[in-house]
Amino acid sequence: MKKYSRIFNYLKHYRSQIVLYFICIVLSIVFSVVSLGMLAPFFDLIFMGDNVGGVPKADSPLTAYIRELLVYWVSDLNPVGALAFICIIIVLSIFLKNLFLYLSFNILNPIKNRIVNTLRSELYNKILGLPIGFFTEKRKGDLISRITNDVSEVEVSLVGALEGWIRDPLTILINFAVLFYISPELTLAILVCIPVVGFILGRISRSLKRQSNEAAIKLGESLSVLDETLNGLRVIKAFNVEKILQGRFNRINDELLDAKNKISRRRDMASPMSEFLGVLVFVGILWFGGQLVLGKQLSLPPSMFLAYLAMFYNIINPVKTLSTSFSNMQKGSSAIVRIEEILKTEVTVDDNPNGKQLLSFSNSIEFRNAGFAYDDAVILKNINLVIEKGKTIALVGASGAGKSTLADLVPRFHDVTTGEVLIDGTNIKAYSLHSVRSLMSIVTQEPILFNDTIANNIALGCPDSTPEAIVQAAKIANAHDFIITKEGGYNSNIGDRGTKLSGGERQRLTIARAVLKNPPILILDEATSSLDTESERLVQDAINNLMVERTSIVIAHRLSTVRHADEILVLQKGEIAERGTHDQLMEMNGIYRKLVEMQEVR
Repeated sequence: MKKYSRIFNYLKHYRSQIVLYFICIVLSIVFSVVSLGMLAPFFDLIFMGDNVGGVPKADSPLTAYIRELLVYWVSDLNPVGALAFICIIIVLSIFLKNLFLYLSFNILNPIKNRIVNTLRSELYNKILGLPIGFFTEKRKGDLISRITNDVSEVEVSLVGALEGWIRDPLTILINFAVLFYISPELTLAILVCIPVVGFILGRISRSLKRQSNEAAIKLGESLSVLDETLNGLRVIKAFNVEKILQGRFNRINDELLDAKNKISRRRDMASPMSEFLGVLVFVGILWFGGQLVLGKQLSLPPSMFLAYLAMFYNIINPVKTLSTSFSNMQKGSSAIVRIEEILKTEVTVDDNPNGKQLLSFSNSIEFRNAGFAYDDAVILKNINLVIEKGKTIALVGASGAGKSTLADLVPRFHDVTTGEVLIDGTNIKAYSLHSVRSLMSIVTQEPILFNDTIANNIALGCPDSTPEAIVQAAKIANAHDFIITKEGGYNSNIGDRGTKLSGGERQRLTIARAVLKNPPILILDEATSSLDTESERLVQDAINNLMVERTSIVIAHRLSTVRHADEILVLQKGEIAERGTHDQLMEMNGIYRKLVEMQEVR
């Protein structure tokens, strides 16, 4: 049960409601037992008529008490009056049973919904809080599968079975207690059969967890292929690889189908098998107990024996439901394990909410012997660098040299594994993460926009901005002119990831977003490398406006855009191979000069 500890921890917050649910369920079961118990005097009235009051008492003290309770208290009435009274009691008992059952549902369902809502929120919040490096190892489709399909599986299989965890065992226990009170001999015979039934049902459910895990993995793979397809439709069509993608998706989809069919066969077998085994035990008791009653070997009147059988049959459905719940729990345990894997992932970048507040940037950003390694791969090592306020530092080098990782250390997308990063002489880890990032803006190579209006995308980091401030930021970013040509202007929706805009227009919106935030520290990650010449000029002008009087870290693919940087760092294999101004590096006749000459040849 340890794997379900998170669900039980959620339940701790609803102790009073669960106690109330427990009371309602117990009352519902009690009135169900009362309604069935009234069958004994009913059978006596039907079969014995006027002689009901003269029925001899059973020899056993236990059954004698039941007889007195269920038969002789109506013996003073005439048969028709007694029958009417019994029918009224049965109807009233059934009404109260269902009333308390309804109340129990009204108490439990909001709890179940809140648990699922909390689980989904925790999972989403955890994903937001995980470091960037985590997502390089995880497929997006798998993460989407965990927050959608796995949470839904937990809702149906685990949380949905909550009522069965309480109601069905209580129903079985209370009914068994009454059965034992009526006839210990017959009830002991039933209890001997229960381990056999449990063993058979356990064998059926045992493999559900493994098969459910396989299905969840295949669903994640199919979602990943779907995500890649939607993002790469132009390339797929241009290279005529539709059939390759169809084959890949169909193969995964067929494997998912096989896994789900196996799960369905196992799960669906549990309910009919439990019902069949229950009826088998019922018939065995009917045959065995019937012989004892007919042969006067059991001190139990026939009417009470029939009521006993009715109460036993009342247990079969809860046993069937409980076995189905157990099967669903085995199926859902795979989903909760996959969710727990995310929720228990270590957050390597500590938020430090109680740290110092970095309210302003005054002097410098400093790297002291900074290094970063991911698993066994060393990405950066021995980085020593001071970026003074107001200066522009450019990072150049071949792909994989560590440029983006070095820039990512400043907003703490990663934390150094050796050395330290300091802002104004204080280790960056001593500040709260929110205050550090509030002083920075980032413009990436791929514009990151959301399916919303132009104004809301510009105001993403500053939701309280005035329309005038948004327009001014757009003007500085050279975006105002194209925005006002749109039918809705600043209220135009830009589509998923900004697909209604050109590449240059999307990039200028991200720059306007950075302008509106007005940060003292700016990180530009190859912001113009994917644009055409005209768009690059407009974006570069916007970037130049943005960089005025700001401390900037620029990752450059086109070296012509960083010639005027205060210092250029050439990274090679995670280390600073060369550093200096453009002119100084050209005079060195080293790596930088070769990179410049190669681009000029192009």
